[in-house]
Amino acid sequence: MADDRLRMQDPREQYPKPPFPEQPQPVPGLAREMTPKPDHGETSYKGSGKLVGRKALITGGDSGIGRAVAIAYAREGADVALSYLPDEQPDADEVIRLIEAEGRKAVALPGDVTDEAYARGVVREAAERLGGLDVLVINAGHQQAYESLDKITTEDFDETLRTNLYALFWMAQEGARLLPPGGAIVTTSSIQAYEPSTAIMHYAMTKAGIVAFTKALATELIEKGIRVNSVAPGPFWTALQPSGGQMQEKIPQFGAQSKFGRPGQPVEIAPVYVLLASQEGSYITGEVYGVTGGEGIA
Repeated sequence: MADDRLRMQDPREQYPKPPFPEQPQPVPGLAREMTPKPDHGETSYKGSGKLVGRKALITGGDSGIGRAVAIAYAREGADVALSYLPDEQPDADEVIRLIEAEGRKAVALPGDVTDEAYARGVVREAAERLGGLDVLVINAGHQQAYESLDKITTEDFDETLRTNLYALFWMAQEGARLLPPGGAIVTTSSIQAYEPSTAIMHYAMTKAGIVAFTKALATELIEKGIRVNSVAPGPFWTALQPSGGQMQEKIPQFGAQSKFGRPGQPVEIAPVYVLLASQEGSYITGEVYGVTGGEGIA
C-alpha cells in the first residue's frame, strides 16, 4: 500500500470519489464509523527520519487530520502526545497502538480544550511526560453547519470560538514558554478563512482569526527561535463532516466540486505538517500553506 500511494498516478483517481452514503453521526464523530473509511496513513505513510528525537503534542489527534499527523510524526521518528475528547477514546486507542508500533512513545491526554485549565495543563503535561516539547500542533476544531444565520445558536457559537480560538490562545501561550529554539507551532486554519460558506460562517470566522493570530505569533516567537505556521485544508474526508460539519444532504457529494472531483484524504495533507515541524522548514515562518484541492487561498 505504501508503495502504491507513492507510485506516479492520476491523483483524481487515487482515492474514493463521490457519491458517498449519508452517514449521520453524533458529535464528535468516529473515523471507524465512516464509509468509505478515511486514509490517515495507517498503512500508506512511509517515514524517512525527518523528526527523529522530536517530541510533539497534537490536539484532535484521534481522527482526521490530527490522526494523520500523529501517524506521520511517529513514522518520522517523533514521540507523540495526543489530546482528544474522552468520547473519541476508541479512535485514539488505535492511534496510540500505531505510534507504539513504530517504537515511539505515545501519551494519551483526553480532555476538553474548551476548558482553560485543561488546555493550558495539557501542554505542560505533554512536556513533562515526553521529557520536553519541541512541536505543538494546535489542530482540534469544532464545526457545525446550520441552514441559515438565524439558526446558529449562541451555545454553538460559543463552543466554536472556545474550541477554535480560545484554546489556540491558551495553548500557544503555554507552548511559547516551553518550546526551545528550533521548536515549531503549527495551527490548522482552512480555506474557509478565504472562501467562507454561509452554513458554517461562524466556523469560517474562527479560521480567519487563526490566520491572523498565526502570522502575529510568528513575528513575536521568531525572536525566541520558534517558527509558527498554519495549514489551510480544503474539503477533507474526516469524521468532522458526517457528525454535523456539513448538512447531511451534502455528504453524498462532498468534495465533488474540487478540481480533483473528490475530497482529500488526511494522509495527503500530513507531509505539510511534517515539513513545518522539521528542520527542512527552517526558513519558513508566518506562512499559511493551502492544501485545498486546487482552489488556492488568497
